[in-house]
Amino acid sequence: MEPWKQALAEALRRTTYEVLPMRRTEDEVLAHVPEDVGLTVTTTQARGLEATVELAVRLAKNGYRAVPHLAARLVRDRAELADIAARLDESGVDGAFVIGGDAAEPAGEFPDALSLLLALQEEGRPFRIGIAGYPEGHGVLADEVIRRALRDKTPHADEVLTQLCFDPATTVRWARGVRAEGVRTPIRVGLPGPVDRQKLVRISAGLGLGRSARFLRKQPGLLRRFFRPGGFDPDRLARGLAQELAGADPAIAGFHVFTFNDLASTERWRRRWLDRVG
Repeated sequence: MEPWKQALAEALRRTTYEVLPMRRTEDEVLAHVPEDVGLTVTTTQARGLEATVELAVRLAKNGYRAVPHLAARLVRDRAELADIAARLDESGVDGAFVIGGDAAEPAGEFPDALSLLLALQEEGRPFRIGIAGYPEGHGVLADEVIRRALRDKTPHADEVLTQLCFDPATTVRWARGVRAEGVRTPIRVGLPGPVDRQKLVRISAGLGLGRSARFLRKQPGLLRRFFRPGGFDPDRLARGLAQELAGADPAIAGFHVFTFNDLASTERWRRRWLDRVG
């Protein structure tokens, strides 16, 4: 087997899916996602942390490894953080994806992801921690601010999950640059799943206009690429990244798929590739 195919098969076997805490998400996961596929549950400002934590807990009880996004700017104080951590602990949830969040003002004492990471560390919680990476920049924050934040956060994290980038060369170049700065934390690339236009419209409506606008500001080219006839096909992106995965010292460690809750299509896409290269 060609090295890139072997690398792609391994990445797809270990990939994780990102889901949104919508009304039917749990049913969709149970219907379409195998239990060996890890999940992250996003936080939306409109629904708050409770919807995210509750869905992660329910999915864990159904046998999934489900990791909630914890948006620092939505957490009021250490008491609330301790309560959330205890609920996750009791339910067998062993990880968290820590982000700053998009709230205009912090709800309490955590203005950014780093402050929440330090608080979790001081609590002694044995969570596996993921943090965000931005191959194309943030869209709101300056590049130097983002680079400095990544350097500050990686000593407290187990992996970096990148935001969407539709150009594999850009992602690889960014990941190599991060490593050149001394960051050795594994990087998994955020890959958009094969979502159709109608699904994206429904998800955007569910997020709310303000949240959707903030999301799109951080995702250059998203609308143009997804709203082409037939939607978006991630095959070219997956093949391009597989070439890096197959290298002697790859700068990226695997995939994390943004499903936009189109779980049936995403799992069919993953299985189709596994049938071809696995």
